[in-house]
Amino acid sequence: MRAAFYLALLLTLAFKFWLASALPMTGDEAYFIYWGVYPDYGYYDHPPMIGWMLALLLQLSRAQWMLRLPVIVLPALLALAMLQYLRPVGENKAYVAALAFLLLPVNVWNVLITTDTPLVLFSFLSALSFAAALRCESQALYAACGAFLGLAFLSKYFAVLLGLAYLGFVLTQAPGRRSWRGLAVIVAVLLPFAAFNAWWNTNHCWANLMFNVYNRHGDAGWSLRTPLLYALSVLYMLSPVALYQMWRGRAALTAQLAEPRARFFMFAWAAPLAVFALLAPVKQIGLHWLLSFVPFFFIAAALLLSAAQLRKSVVYLGVFSAIHVAVFAAVSLLPMETWKSSRHYDGIVFHVKTAELLQRLEPYAGVYEFSADGFSPAVTASYASGKYFFVFGTASSHGRQDDILTDFSKLAGKNILVLRKNPPDPDDYAPYFSRLEYRQFELHGASFYLVLGQVFDYPAYRERVLRPLRDRYYRIPSYLPLRHCYFCERYFPDEPVPTR
Repeated sequence: MRAAFYLALLLTLAFKFWLASALPMTGDEAYFIYWGVYPDYGYYDHPPMIGWMLALLLQLSRAQWMLRLPVIVLPALLALAMLQYLRPVGENKAYVAALAFLLLPVNVWNVLITTDTPLVLFSFLSALSFAAALRCESQALYAACGAFLGLAFLSKYFAVLLGLAYLGFVLTQAPGRRSWRGLAVIVAVLLPFAAFNAWWNTNHCWANLMFNVYNRHGDAGWSLRTPLLYALSVLYMLSPVALYQMWRGRAALTAQLAEPRARFFMFAWAAPLAVFALLAPVKQIGLHWLLSFVPFFFIAAALLLSAAQLRKSVVYLGVFSAIHVAVFAAVSLLPMETWKSSRHYDGIVFHVKTAELLQRLEPYAGVYEFSADGFSPAVTASYASGKYFFVFGTASSHGRQDDILTDFSKLAGKNILVLRKNPPDPDDYAPYFSRLEYRQFELHGASFYLVLGQVFDYPAYRERVLRPLRDRYYRIPSYLPLRHCYFCERYFPDEPVPTR
């Protein structure tokens, strides 16, 4: 099994390096890259960690594989760490469990750099510190657990669910063995990280809270489809073979869960997934939401199942991932025009042929300020060109970091080009320019559109676009202490910040 593990390690890394170089940057990735271009103590959607990580990588290169390097190597590093951690329970079992984790399809194909990348890393380190602290009640290890949890919190707020798992575990300990002091140390170390994030939010319209609690949930509502999708996501992200084995042997596992480490790692993955299950009837749960808790499932499986049982997961996951690799390889060989009948073909052309598309805009450089009608095309064009494209129009609740970076008052009287993938409605642009032109061009069978607006009317745009955006996305709950709101102060300095 040792040879199989290291062979899989090399093959998965080779595949991921190829895929990271071949797969065009997605809109979400380009969005996070621009966090790195403009480093800050926080960003609209999430805390700052991925921006800091990408800011460091940008000092080395703008190449795709370099910017994706953390997510390429992270599963391999976690598998190696898992191997070392599990060696005391048996050399062979450790290799089998680490191999099963490594062969998980998402660990094979995922090369997308997102906020989940640092979250997975720091959550893993925090959990290992907590598990180590349980053996010797080391306050230093509890402090390390709190520090890594704080770094995870500055990556993504899902770190809170791991903190809840710590609390749940402590509550299920025997009364005389509850690690209240250790939990207090974790909280004490975590608090400065949370305070730092709160300080940034008080100076930036509480942007993180507004996005994650209020603005992004407009589609929430009771549904039978979303729980089903969530169940399928869980089966995809874990091993259905191991899940079945745990369920089938649940009576015997009850006794094994008396061992603190086994019970903790069950809490570490099951408690967060249970929270998501409660949300699933009203909210679609993203596949990536589960990422930071997946390693704990495989550690728990190694502590609760036999090596023979784990080998069945290795076989299943190996075959399943091989299918994924074959599909990716086959798709890479197909000409782009294969997807011409797809309703997403214009988006495919946009991302695959971005350089060619940008060449069509060169005659307008220096005459027009460049923008797009959505966050994804704007940041994709920004990454490919090295020139920032701002967002013109209302766009969506996602990706409103552009509200921080772009000041429309400074664009008054200027000419603005808006790049679009669908035909423009003149009513969306006529009120804001003294003169308008519309142009269309074809690229590999896909149509793209340019809105050429001359002499931008900022006051009209402020009243018809920015004011409704303020009332929709920047209506701050009255119970929150607010020091500054960039959006309201920039565009409506003489008006109070709206509250809800």
